[in-house]
This record gives sequence, C-alpha cells and structure tokens, in this order.
Amino acid sequence: MSRISAACVLLLLLCAGGPATAGTATRVLEGRVLADRDGDGRADRPREGIGGVALSNGRELVRSGPDGRYRITLRDGDTLLLIKPADWQPALRADGLPDIWQHERRKASRGLRYGGLPRSRASGTFVLRPAPAVHDPFEIRVFGDPQPKSALEVEHFRRDIVEPLIGRPARLGITLGDIVDDDLSLYPSMLAAMRRLDTPWLHVPGNHDLDFDAATDAGSLETFRAHFGPDTLAWEEPGVSVIGLDDVIYDPESRRYAGGLREDQLAFLEAYLGALPADRLVVLAVHIPLFGSFDAADRQRLFALLRRFDKVLVLSAHSHTQRHVFYGEAEGWHGAEPLHEYNVGATCGGYWGGLPDAEGVPDARMADGTPNGYATLMVEPGGDYRLRWTAARDADDPAMHLHAPKVLRRGAYPGVPVVANVYMADSDSRVEARIGDGPWQPMRRVEAADPVMLAINLADDAAGELRSFNRLPQAVDSTHLFMLNLPTDLELGEHRIEVRVFDRWRGELRAETRYRIADWP
Repeated sequence: MSRISAACVLLLLLCAGGPATAGTATRVLEGRVLADRDGDGRADRPREGIGGVALSNGRELVRSGPDGRYRITLRDGDTLLLIKPADWQPALRADGLPDIWQHERRKASRGLRYGGLPRSRASGTFVLRPAPAVHDPFEIRVFGDPQPKSALEVEHFRRDIVEPLIGRPARLGITLGDIVDDDLSLYPSMLAAMRRLDTPWLHVPGNHDLDFDAATDAGSLETFRAHFGPDTLAWEEPGVSVIGLDDVIYDPESRRYAGGLREDQLAFLEAYLGALPADRLVVLAVHIPLFGSFDAADRQRLFALLRRFDKVLVLSAHSHTQRHVFYGEAEGWHGAEPLHEYNVGATCGGYWGGLPDAEGVPDARMADGTPNGYATLMVEPGGDYRLRWTAARDADDPAMHLHAPKVLRRGAYPGVPVVANVYMADSDSRVEARIGDGPWQPMRRVEAADPVMLAINLADDAAGELRSFNRLPQAVDSTHLFMLNLPTDLELGEHRIEVRVFDRWRGELRAETRYRIADWP
C-alpha cells in the first residue's frame, strides 16, 4: 500500500473539515428518543422518552434527558448517529439495516459516478424498543472483505457465506470494509443478500468503497454513507461497546490512500470513551490493520485513548490473510494487558478466485492458505470474549489443514515435514504431533508459504489451459504454520499422523493424515 505524507494528510483534513463536505451551514436540531414498548415502530403517537441515550454528529456527543429530548448541532453534510444502548434496540429499515442514523444534506451530491448522498434533513426522532435480556454468551458475526466486483461474485457471496447462516441470527454483525471491489453500483445487491441474515448489521468502509472521483478525502465516502450510514459509529451490548471507524485516508490527487485517523474521529473517541467504565470490553472495528503502514502517530494517539480499559480487541481486515497481533510496551501500548488485534480473514478469501466446486463456487482460499469464511466473536455478559473462524460451507468446521508426503523411503534422511496450517494460531500457540501411538512432540512454528497453496500456484502455472476464471493469489508466508519432520526409520507400511492444537478459545482440536514407508525397488 502506498503512503501519503503527513503534511498531505493534514492539508486534506484542513480542507475537508471532517465528514461534512457540502458546506459550513449549521443548525441546532432538537430531537427526541422514544420508547416503543408495543413494538409497532411508529413515531407518530404519544410515547415516553428514553433518557441517557448518546447521540453524535461524528465529533461531539450529547445525551438525551429524562424525557428523551436532546439538542445537537449539525453541519450541512453531517450524519446524526444514535448510539444504541445495551438494553434497547432499534427497528430495522426497509434495507435491513438498523435505524440509527439520519443524514443532514441540503443539496444532493454532484459529479459522483455512483451518486453520493441525496438531499436529506435529519428529523432527530428515533424510536427504540426493549432489547431481549442477555444471560448467556452472545454472538457477533464478523465479515472481512466480501469484495465482489461483479453480479456473479455477489452471487458467490450469497451462496457461500449468506445462505449457510440463514436461520442463525446473531446479536450483531459487522463488515470490516471492502464491501465491494470499487463498483459501488453493487451496494444494493449486497444489501439485498445480507438482509436475509435477520441480524442488525454495521459496516465500516474500506479502500475499495471510495468515490474515487471525489475532490476530498471527506467526500470520498458519500456513496458509502448513502447506503450504510455514518463512517464513525458505536453500538452497545451488555458488557461491550463496538466502535466502527473509517481508517482509510484518501488523497484524490494521487488516488492513493493510507491508514490513519481524522481529527473528528479522535474527538469522537475522546468524548465517547471518556464516559465508559474501565472494565468494559471495547471492540474497535476498522479496515486497515494498525500494524504495518498505519500512521504511527495516529496509532499512538489511539492507544492513549484506549489505555485505561482492561479489555480491548481490535478487529481489522484488508490483508486477505489471517493473523493475531499482541501489542505491548515495545509497540507503544501501556495498558494493563497486551492489546489484541485480530486481523480477520476475508469472506471473499483470495478474491473469489480458484477452481469452482460442483456448485460453481470458487475455492477462494487466501494467500496464506486459510479457507475463506467468516469470524464469530462470542461475548460473555461480563465482557470476556472468544473467537473462532468458520470455513465457508464446510460441514466439518476444520480448525486446520495438514500437508504431508504420501510416501518416504525407509532409512532416508528425515528432512521432510508434516505441515499444519492452524487458522487461528498465534506465536504462543501450542501445536503438537505424533506418529501412530507414539509420544506427542512439539511442532515448530515457521513463517513460510503453505505447501497446498504453492501446489495450486504451480498447477496453474503448468496448465496449458485456463483452470479457472480467476487464479488464486500467489502464496505468501503464513504466520500460523507449524512443522514436524517425519521419521523414516519405521516399519514398512502406512502410519497415522495426528496433530493437536490447544486453541486459546476452543480448547484441544485435532486433525490427522497418513503417510507410507516403502523400500526403494
């Protein structure tokens, strides 16, 4: 990813002034948050107000009074956000998204290929109904990079990801950007597909969700905001606050982008986080990971705002691989516990590439060998959490895949390994293997290319004809690969290889394969 200079970023912020791009006109809006205890969703009848509800214009925060009334200043181009309280829930709009925002736009966007924001005036009225009580852990579904670039790939997404989840609603869902691959006309079909999930869903933007013909960074998300709402948001459930942020800073002149945060977002975070108890789980959802090329100064400012919280989880996407990063003092994090970032794999995997299966859906595995799919964040009412990765449409729900030679010569140098790609492993994971009923031995963690992925790349290279519409990406080093050299001094015949991993959230998980010892003829 190319970077733009800090000076350029500052110039963009000064010119754009945050997300409001249509002008400098403001008005003070008097609104109200109302209780819908009978569930009819109507705002045109007498109702009691709900006090203490947080609302934001993307920079500042206000709270409703005991009668549900509040006042907030809106600039032309702002989006008014209601931060859903843990014990209340909004109705779903006609497009299936939660009814928690209203745009303030005096004139429709002009000159944008995909339309941008229509003319709209915020009413300030929101209606909430009581949320079901939580006594058990609840699920938050997490999609990284659906990223279709055609109607056919929207169909792949629907069949591969959405359909297996129909009838299994979660408490909340969130997509970590790159909802499409630059073709923003696909937004309505993506919304139509995801509406069937029957789950309130939040979206943060990615670098492929931009209006590339916008004149400013702030204006580059107008079409995204028209379909998915604000690019700065928060949502509360028992024990957890989920915060979504646009962390893609776009330079229209060079058409390049960088990972970082705007001043208005940092102001919002300071206002919102300052009111939260320190023992609450804070989940930050972004597109570009905080490691790598993310702006170092912005990361430190973010770390300073999050430091007082006991439990912080960052969910990012963008890389089309999967890894866990734990930040400590060496990285500038000074919280009581290491800060955990889970760089979530992509629902589109390797960009919807690879050989199609019997139903016509591509293999789509990622460059590090992880199968495409989705993540689940399981939250305990007290704020503790668990994570898991689910491979798309795989009934076996594998935690890993193994690669081993089919046959080795008896007495040969034992330098050929069994390789385990453990999808949710990190640098501290305990992974062991044994041959037959022999003793368990530790497998060594390596950063190398997955051999299964390499074999697919080589088969594509060697083929005289195209094997698929899109190839899978070239293999890259995986951070969750483990190896153990196989012995060759065993008796002739077949031997079982068993691998076990002690997953930090799911406990002991196993997989097995076999190899054969033979004599040279």
